[in-house]
Amino acid sequence: MPIMKFTIRISALLMLIGMVACGSSADTKSNDIEATPEVVEPEYLYGINIDGYTIASDTVRSGETVGGILGRRGISAVTVDHLDRAAKDIFPLRRIQADKAYTTFTRRVTDSLGDHDILDYLVYHIDAIEYVAFGFHADSVSVTKGQNPVECVRQRREAVITSSLWGAIMEQGMPYALAAEVEDIYQWTVDFFGIQQGDSFTVIYDEKFVNGTSVGIGMIWGAVFNHNNKQYYAIPYAQEAGKLRYWESSGESLRKQLLKAPLKYTRISSKFSNSRLHPVHKVYRPHHGVDYAAPSGTPVHSVADGTVVFAGWGGGGGNTIKIKHAGNLQTGYLHLKSFAKGIRVGTKVSQGQLIGYVGSTGTSTGPHLDYRIWKNGTPIDPLKVPQEPAEPISEVHKARFEAVRDKVMAELEGTATEEQQITREEIYPEG
Repeated sequence: MPIMKFTIRISALLMLIGMVACGSSADTKSNDIEATPEVVEPEYLYGINIDGYTIASDTVRSGETVGGILGRRGISAVTVDHLDRAAKDIFPLRRIQADKAYTTFTRRVTDSLGDHDILDYLVYHIDAIEYVAFGFHADSVSVTKGQNPVECVRQRREAVITSSLWGAIMEQGMPYALAAEVEDIYQWTVDFFGIQQGDSFTVIYDEKFVNGTSVGIGMIWGAVFNHNNKQYYAIPYAQEAGKLRYWESSGESLRKQLLKAPLKYTRISSKFSNSRLHPVHKVYRPHHGVDYAAPSGTPVHSVADGTVVFAGWGGGGGNTIKIKHAGNLQTGYLHLKSFAKGIRVGTKVSQGQLIGYVGSTGTSTGPHLDYRIWKNGTPIDPLKVPQEPAEPISEVHKARFEAVRDKVMAELEGTATEEQQITREEIYPEG
């Protein structure tokens, strides 16, 4: 990547502005009246006064070291060592990664070595918001973490689905991260593998901007998903202090005993059947599970709280995990590439916890997850498991929740003014 440089000479610019201003006023003011000089505040970038600096942008290259980057700019190995120790508890230098951007602040000096540039600051961009500034002074170094100013813009967006939730969000130019957030909110309620063309959604969220560039999303203020001719609202409310949850308009929890699926970003390649043509053995036999085709290594999560009762080789099922849950339910995850760290017989797992990765072990024609559920030892269709919601809104919170619900629904319908929008204080009544 070519290095872009620009020199900012504020002092010279101010002198030029002052000369022009004085010259233009000489025709209208008496010579014995002096104009009051305008006080101009210095300009800062990453907390650094940029006056007199040449500012350049570059990117950490693969295999490049911090010592190499600084050494090319005249910083000695001894100073790099001092910097390494100073940064240890703030931002260790080993965390600097390839392909990340950084900005240098250099000034031109003339001394016994002639005319040359001196590096005073190097700012490493941790992400679009956070940065760390490394300073090089006469006989010391400094390390300072900071954040770019973030502007949050409340957005109300809607889309009709033609293929998938992710496709609809990309088609409408919404932030990519919004798809994951919507899936997380509705993961107990909406079958994202059964989405139909014509399903639609409306969502209200905060979009984060740094210098006019979108850098992510913040709070989801509410949503409504229209799926199979039914509306699923997501109303945010913290019934327990500090714990935000999303609720149906009736006050029932969107959370259920089981997640709708144990993984994301995939498709169903085979459903539950008592007579399916086996893709390898070419004979008809029962297939008491749902196959999710997904790339090898795709994370697999436990659909509910439970205890691992089997984690090992399952013959034709390859690497297999079985988990026992409340209500005499047991789930199985077959053909895994590998297990997540710490997963073994007796391990307690929580809903949504990573347990393994999609693979193609055992009798398999390609990477996929064979997901199964047993009730009292009898296999049942994972796509048709009846679900009970978690605890609903309590009577103590009902009136306040309904007030929040009404405001969120009005905003989703596009009828609320800016002054009528829901606030954090209303969603978090207990602080």
